[in-house]
Amino acid sequence: MSAWLPSAPCTPGTCLERTGSVTAVPRAVLRLLAVTAVLLAGIAVLPAGRLIPADVVRWWCRTVVRASGVRIRLSGTGAPVPAGGVLLVANHISWLDIPLLAAVRPARMLAKSEIRRWPVAGRLTAGSGALFIDRDRLRALPDTVARIADALRGGAAVAVFPEGSTWCGRAQGRFRRAVFQAALDAGAPVQPVRLRYRLADGAASTAPAFVGDDSLLTSVWRVVSARGLTAEVQVPAPILPRSHPDRRSLARAAQSDACPGRTGDHAAPALTAAPVTGGLRRPAVVPERRPVPSLRSRPPAPGLRAG
Repeated sequence: MSAWLPSAPCTPGTCLERTGSVTAVPRAVLRLLAVTAVLLAGIAVLPAGRLIPADVVRWWCRTVVRASGVRIRLSGTGAPVPAGGVLLVANHISWLDIPLLAAVRPARMLAKSEIRRWPVAGRLTAGSGALFIDRDRLRALPDTVARIADALRGGAAVAVFPEGSTWCGRAQGRFRRAVFQAALDAGAPVQPVRLRYRLADGAASTAPAFVGDDSLLTSVWRVVSARGLTAEVQVPAPILPRSHPDRRSLARAAQSDACPGRTGDHAAPALTAAPVTGGLRRPAVVPERRPVPSLRSRPPAPGLRAG
């Protein structure tokens, strides 16, 4: 993996809390079987593709989260998520973030190309119409921005995690600006979404985080083993087209809504991590580097920076 790719300092050994116990194993196994069944049902209807109503997709995504033992608490300003082309952006903590975003509005995800090779999740991601990016090829970034802009012009919702990597939830990264150029080029609104995970007593939880050298299997097991997890999904008012003159200010405005507070700063001491087993690695989504070739999709304009 290239050294210029975004990364987070969060690791399983320093950030993640231990969940479950020996007595919780039967409950965790039942949840794992339930999640698997829901995912397989999603694969079974993939041939229907975009003929599936959005309300059914939302219901399925919420079912994935609830089957894993996580409650969902949705809140917002009352302003509706825009119809037509819209760029959904959120902070990135867990693999649960993906169905949670789709529960807000079904969208085409921007995903790293390696996910295509993942069992189950790879088929679901590809079948959902995801836009894939080769994170090891910096030259592919302008073309990716152009494809996102084209999708937005066509009336699609596109979901992106602009931090470019997963964080533990107690710390957060800076929103990279590249993808916001696509919203500017397409004249599309940006819908920030803030994701947080809490325990039953209201304390922040890092159990769902998918960071460092954690494996997907380990992360899923940690979630299904936890008790009293709640996913908070806050949907502030959308950022309207032409309200910001450039991607720098647009990214800053989106981050202030999705990730209020300081970035890159752990607010709690390190916790003991659950053991890490082999498996798939975490998904990180949007690469960026400064300087890079032009990101404007129509027409190219030299001198723009990806940062």
